Amino acid sequence: MAHPALVLASTSQGRRDVLAGAGLDFVALAPGVDEDSVKRALGPIDAAALAIALAERKALAISARHPDALTIGGDQTLACEGRLFDKPATLAEARRHLLALRGRVHVLHSAICVARGGAILWRHVSDARLTMRPFGDAFLDRYVGTCGETLLTSVGAYRLEGPGSQLFDAIEGDYFTILGLPLLPLLAFLRDIGALES
Repeated sequence: MAHPALVLASTSQGRRDVLAGAGLDFVALAPGVDEDSVKRALGPIDAAALAIALAERKALAISARHPDALTIGGDQTLACEGRLFDKPATLAEARRHLLALRGRVHVLHSAICVARGGAILWRHVSDARLTMRPFGDAFLDRYVGTCGETLLTSVGAYRLEGPGSQLFDAIEGDYFTILGLPLLPLLAFLRDIGALES
């Protein structure tokens, strides 16, 4: 690969779509960060701090390989009534997640960092509060059957930009934060440092 100017340290389709939709020219690379190992090493930590820590490690992993590029690392955590949720590994687990969130408020913490030359230049975390409606079991079964394995790509087992919107009564927060990449603060930072036209 040539020397990319902007790298997304993620293979998340949602994050790629957000950056592409904003018209940014970037390369997406897998950071190769073992999130479970990072979580074990950090021990008990609040959801927002965990999101920042993971975003930093992803950005730094790619920045070490492409030191001249601006590398964007992102991560998202979900907390509900003191419990942290991970991405579900199976559809049965996704169903259990949705049952646990049903009728409750949960918070998404979306963190983003930019690194260059192996150092973090900037970090930001945005929160969104989502109230999941008390949907019935029949609706849940149809939802899981319709969405299938796409539910495994999201920490909350939903994609707000699709049928997942039907799970909610109320949402407080930025749309891009819910998608996992707080876009507007990132664009402002890139303009401030001259990486985007102001």
